[in-house]
Amino acid sequence: MGMALGKLELRIHHVNDTTNEWLSRKELMNDPHRPRYHFLPPANWMNDPNGLLYWKGQYHLFYQYNPYAPIPQRLHWGHAVSADLVHWTDLPVALTPIPGRADASGCWSGSAIDHDGIPTLLYSAAHPQVVCLATSNDDLLTWHYYPRNPVISGPPAELLAGTGGNFRDPFVWKEGDCWYLLIGSKREGMGGLILLYRSSDLTTWEYLHPLLVGGVYPFLPEWMGVMWECPNLLTFGDQRVLIFSVQNAEEVLLYPVYVTGTFENEQFLPNTQGIVASGGSFYAPQVLRDNQGRYIMWGWLMEDRGNTLSQAAGWSGVMSLPIIVGFLPGGQLSLEPAPELAVLRERHWHYEELMVDEAHHFSLDESRGDCLEILTECEPDSDSEFGFTLRCSPDGQEQTCLVYQSELRLFSIECEQSSVNPEVDRRHSSVVVPTGAEKRVTFHIFLDHSVIEVFVNDQCYLASRIYPERFDSLGLNLLIRKGSVLVKSLDIWHLASIWNR
Repeated sequence: MGMALGKLELRIHHVNDTTNEWLSRKELMNDPHRPRYHFLPPANWMNDPNGLLYWKGQYHLFYQYNPYAPIPQRLHWGHAVSADLVHWTDLPVALTPIPGRADASGCWSGSAIDHDGIPTLLYSAAHPQVVCLATSNDDLLTWHYYPRNPVISGPPAELLAGTGGNFRDPFVWKEGDCWYLLIGSKREGMGGLILLYRSSDLTTWEYLHPLLVGGVYPFLPEWMGVMWECPNLLTFGDQRVLIFSVQNAEEVLLYPVYVTGTFENEQFLPNTQGIVASGGSFYAPQVLRDNQGRYIMWGWLMEDRGNTLSQAAGWSGVMSLPIIVGFLPGGQLSLEPAPELAVLRERHWHYEELMVDEAHHFSLDESRGDCLEILTECEPDSDSEFGFTLRCSPDGQEQTCLVYQSELRLFSIECEQSSVNPEVDRRHSSVVVPTGAEKRVTFHIFLDHSVIEVFVNDQCYLASRIYPERFDSLGLNLLIRKGSVLVKSLDIWHLASIWNR
């Protein structure tokens, strides 16, 4: 059914059980911008991944969800499960805001833990922002609201005035006999805050101190923003990695960042820092550790086509591919797609030892499409510009360029011609690839209708959203703007949908 929203016909999909969810998926399946091998809910609104948990051989993905409209209001926790990280089954909504409770205005982001065999969620409630707790006794299908919620009733008194009430997204872990909780906040005139709490039972929490404070450390630069949210803490031996997402003073969602360091005597001593994801489309990542000891990260891929178009489409928001996070000797993160994704590969093209320059192009038109995986290893000369054009129309009116400039070690996603629709964002995004001993550079590219995700040397990650309007914008080409490049190997696969089984 629909309802008028100004001049917009707002599509509302009522989703109350998994049967109706599947009908909604089928209804939207022909949307040319809707991804086929990324997870997204049956319809309506999705943003942050929440409560990631590996439980009894399955990966549980919770997420911020409005089941009733493609707008971010009165958020619930959606829920899906997978045995292989690739194919997902929708489960009933896990958390619902209930009038009269602390979470009446919305169940915002949080985390999941195994508390002595009891699945437990700690999450933010909205307006005011407080921390609530819920538990399950039936393998995560039904969640019981703790009757004495909230377990944390807001920012500590000494910080309250400077936070503006911003206090959200608890992350919980255990060390020894103590539970610790991180939560994102801000301090006017200083910058972002990550606050540290301690508990012995998950219901009574003691505020300790800020774990990390923006504007204090001279080596933490201005791009750290003024509000920090969605914290995660990863452990690699004696090193810790703090991941969080940043907003600027205008509350614009910027990007996730990481800070490495050590955690001793309940203090975090920072060392190095960097941006987790470039491009402006990937935000609010959350990480789980599975039974293989791997850290697996998902993030929210935001729409870049404006609220009016998303609402008219009936859906908004996509989950990123699962990303394996590692720690490199220099204090940087390694980021690579989960190897389980290879099960989606179908038709395959392989090339090797191709020397390409401005005078000698190589056509890839036979592998054209909108659900692709591209893996290539190249040896560029010292001053070359090369890459790929994706989603190209035959006349070049629509195309998205992925370009590497070897002299600058700069990889870019150029979306200026990605769509003829003037209402979509066509931002240009780029990342500087860290210097390595090898001359070779590796690109691992995933195209899924409106989603592009790129891994460069398994160290840099970019994501972008594109919305070609023309039905014939399916072309794929090698792009050589300057110099020459030896393509040592190039593999292209068409990828299957995860919803056809």
